[in-house]
Amino acid sequence: MPTLTFLRCILLVTLFVLSGCLAWARIIRIEITSRESPTFGGKSFGMVGAYEKLRGRAYGELDPNSPQNALITDIQLAPRNAKGMVEYAMDIYILKPIDLTKGNHKLFLEVNNRGSKLVGGLNKSSGGNDPTTEAHAGDGFLMNRGYTLVWNGWDPSAAPVNNNLTISVPLVKNPDGSSITGPSYEYIVYDNTTTLTHPLAYPTAALNKATATLTVRDHLADAPTVIPADGWEYADDHTIRLLPIGTPFRQSAIYEFSYTARDPMVAGIGLAATRDFVSFLRYATADDAGNPNPLASDIQFTFSFALSQPARYLNDFQTLGFNADEKGRRVLDGIENWLGGGNGIGLNVRFAQPARTERNRQNQLYPEAGFPFAYPVLTDPLTGKTAGRLAACSATNTCAKVFEINSANEYWVKAASLLHTDTQGNDLPDPATVRFYLVSGAQHGTGNATSRGTCQQFQNPTNAEPLLRALFVALDDWVTKGTPPPPSAVPRRADGNAVLASHQPGSPTGIVPREALGWPAIPDVTYTGLITTRYQLDFGPSTSQGMLTTFPPTITGRPVYVNFVSKVDQDGNEVAGIRLPSVAVPVATTTGWALRRAGFGENDGCEGAGQSIPFKNTKAERLQVNDPRLSLEERYRTHDGYVRAVTKATDELLKQRLLLPADARQYKQEAEASPVLSR
Repeated sequence: MPTLTFLRCILLVTLFVLSGCLAWARIIRIEITSRESPTFGGKSFGMVGAYEKLRGRAYGELDPNSPQNALITDIQLAPRNAKGMVEYAMDIYILKPIDLTKGNHKLFLEVNNRGSKLVGGLNKSSGGNDPTTEAHAGDGFLMNRGYTLVWNGWDPSAAPVNNNLTISVPLVKNPDGSSITGPSYEYIVYDNTTTLTHPLAYPTAALNKATATLTVRDHLADAPTVIPADGWEYADDHTIRLLPIGTPFRQSAIYEFSYTARDPMVAGIGLAATRDFVSFLRYATADDAGNPNPLASDIQFTFSFALSQPARYLNDFQTLGFNADEKGRRVLDGIENWLGGGNGIGLNVRFAQPARTERNRQNQLYPEAGFPFAYPVLTDPLTGKTAGRLAACSATNTCAKVFEINSANEYWVKAASLLHTDTQGNDLPDPATVRFYLVSGAQHGTGNATSRGTCQQFQNPTNAEPLLRALFVALDDWVTKGTPPPPSAVPRRADGNAVLASHQPGSPTGIVPREALGWPAIPDVTYTGLITTRYQLDFGPSTSQGMLTTFPPTITGRPVYVNFVSKVDQDGNEVAGIRLPSVAVPVATTTGWALRRAGFGENDGCEGAGQSIPFKNTKAERLQVNDPRLSLEERYRTHDGYVRAVTKATDELLKQRLLLPADARQYKQEAEASPVLSR
């Protein structure tokens, strides 16, 4: 049977289509508080010329009775103004050509990550949270092409520091004015021995410790031990600490705190805020007071780029129907999601904590990763629910073209395979508007190859930014010209390159069998096969209304969704996906998974990190330590042989439109300059 949430979504969309006379949400006022013209030190970008920077605030109103906004948890309880509308305000930030006629008339929305701007990678720059200097522009990848770059606050938990983008949303009370209370949960890990206090996401409803529980364990598979009431206290209604005062949290131990919180915020307004801001910039000429839209009559196409947390946000943005504004117009034409995994964000729930993210040793019990995972409308046999990320936009003809791009880490720790399978792990055909890409052997972002951090091996330095640039160009061409994009490149069961995880009921993690994966016996490298188990968690009977009455939920007796990863070759490098030169022509085994080292929860998963395990230089060196992987000398013979191999792999990626010419040249130059087999 279809779920209440799914039926509610379709009903509300239908009502919306039939109710053009209803009040509609919009940006009612825009304030530009500063303008730097030109910015980037006056640098001129090709034929586009110089850019200017606009900073300010945007003020919005939401009709809580409109069909789309009624999906926002607790909006009916939010304070209303004299017009019966719910208000919010957010920071905005715009980088635009001074002469818009010289731009490409395309909007590039970077959905910020916990308030921070992360677009520097596309521009080969440090970026910065207030890009101002010529160095902040980097090579100007986006500016040279004429995009207008915009950001808006959406995350109500983002700290108002360091030029972060924030949003102000209302808190809600009961109709009689009393505080709304409910269960809240804190997963607490500090990888140091100096942390003395822990801030709570929401204030406690009472300082009575009898209504709260604090537990501790050293490893994820251990049974939690309850810390007695004389072992901790509230420092205030927002903070807990261990007793006696001055006792630090134990290094890398897992603490969990369950308590009754009060005064939730209407966090789901953050979804409507992005919808209405982009719609205003795209379609409006001025706000209600006559202040001009700084992009009025310019924007013809809209794109977004999101990395990690905001990619999960955009997954839910689509699922909940926010890619249609309240006049039925498409908000985003193209979406490039990087590192979102098979997850949403858990923003549209009471007592939301959008800064949390699930991995195989962190935050597994938050409402981030519920069905649906895939884009097509499917029925989940575990719950009987029917839903899909495309359901709402298909009903309003507002679906964007989407690239879901993930590292190997997202397959190991965030069940990314569920993006392109059903809940039982069976391959699905690509939707007409979505493509999927695995960056083979990459970790969550680019790691430091000289640092282990809390992990056993050096981190994985595979850098996906050249691929992201090429795919963004392909996405633009798909949206604006109808040019078919590069085909999806992910592990598929039908292709024989997918390895299913096995799961022990009640265990917090699963296992990828070594033999099935093909993992080689590399000296001094521990392999456990640890992978995230995606449980179907039960948060209580009101979950579809955004109310979590069972929080944290239990994994005991819960069914499991099937997930998988890519097989590896004889070196331990993944065979599926897009193999960038560092994987196609390797000098090391690079993985998307890693394990914690001694003193930091040894052999538990090392969260977003991967590994880089170098090859030996000569056959004699590898035989001396019994390393089964061929040495650099056996592979490439000489430095020139290595350069030729990189050149061949790079040219193939260029041919497939997975690299741009400038990045292809850089790969070749780096190979020439590398120390590989240099004499």
